[in-house]
Amino acid sequence: MEESGMELGLKVSDAELVLYLHPSKSKNVTHAIFDELSSMLFKFNETFDGVLLAYSAFTKDESAKILPGLNPYFGVKLQAQLLLFYPKPDMLLEGKVVKLGEHSIHVVVLGFSSATIIDEDIREEFSYKVKHGKEVFASSLNRRHKIEIGTIVRFVVKSFDEEILHISGSLVPPNTGSVSWLDKPLEEADTTTSTIKKRKEHNMENDNVSLYNDSVSLKSDKQIKKSKKHSSGKPR
Repeated sequence: MEESGMELGLKVSDAELVLYLHPSKSKNVTHAIFDELSSMLFKFNETFDGVLLAYSAFTKDESAKILPGLNPYFGVKLQAQLLLFYPKPDMLLEGKVVKLGEHSIHVVVLGFSSATIIDEDIREEFSYKVKHGKEVFASSLNRRHKIEIGTIVRFVVKSFDEEILHISGSLVPPNTGSVSWLDKPLEEADTTTSTIKKRKEHNMENDNVSLYNDSVSLKSDKQIKKSKKHSSGKPR
């Protein structure tokens, strides 16, 4: 089985398969083949090492191999192309946020697989808040970087339960979070960085001006006191 990798947990595999069909299905082999393959959809298959999402197939050899037995099955050779979902640890995935809680973020990936990110796997810059009746995980570093219901998030796979198709994810790495924020134009990122830098410089200038004014004020007070002292020492 040859594979060509794709991003975000998807891969396309070219496979040579043999399907064993019941003799009762010999009248319409093509229909039986597609019924058999369709029954594998959205289930984890150890042979394919992934969840079958879609397929295309054609009969490689019209001659069938008969298996001996009380009801002799016949095998049909196929050439198939399979689209598989195969989340592995440390792989980046994307999904839509469907539920938020104070200690967790719930995501749906590709419309069928659920993912949960618990608080210990959410990096510290994100804090849970309720604003105007809406739940949100807001970044303390970038006020525009927020995660709410409907947000498409990019996260790292920690583990995958093959039986129930459930993913445990993480938002600890810095390259995870809201996709719209992570993929924003470079110019916007530069503008944001420049704004933050200017704000820091402005605050530093204000601090320096404040220190300078305090210094001038102290000098003035000393000069006034010194002047009063000299003035009080002169004879009238």
